[in-house]
Amino acid sequence: MTIATIMLVDDEVPFVEAMTKRLKRRDLDVEQAFSGQEALDKLTEDSKTEVVILDVKMPGMDGIDTLKAIKSKVPLIEVIMLTGHATVESAIEGMKLGAFDYLLKPCDMEHLIAKVSEAAAKKRQHEDKIINARIQEITARRP
Repeated sequence: MTIATIMLVDDEVPFVEAMTKRLKRRDLDVEQAFSGQEALDKLTEDSKTEVVILDVKMPGMDGIDTLKAIKSKVPLIEVIMLTGHATVESAIEGMKLGAFDYLLKPCDMEHLIAKVSEAAAKKRQHEDKIINARIQEITARRP
């Protein structure tokens, strides 16, 4: 059984490929994107992604801009910010914009898996609440 369906977004191809192998070995379903725009395109298609692991420093659309766009277009998807260039400012900004958490590269794999699992559980809880609210709304309308 898959722990979660994630998207790994980073402009460093060797990093994405190595992380994908490591994450798949731990029962994660991994989709890859090498830019913020590519991630948005994939997420707004028919993505099953529950959690995005997003690099902060990328050329073009950086991680903060990508986070804003993800939260605007697909707000239930949880985002874990990942960077090798941590600044307190970007961490605070990311959390204010709705990031689930903020981790430093290289991060401990078990810690990352735990955070992904927590984030996926949070997303599923939100979806369940929405479904239950819709069911109550529909059943309340019946005569």
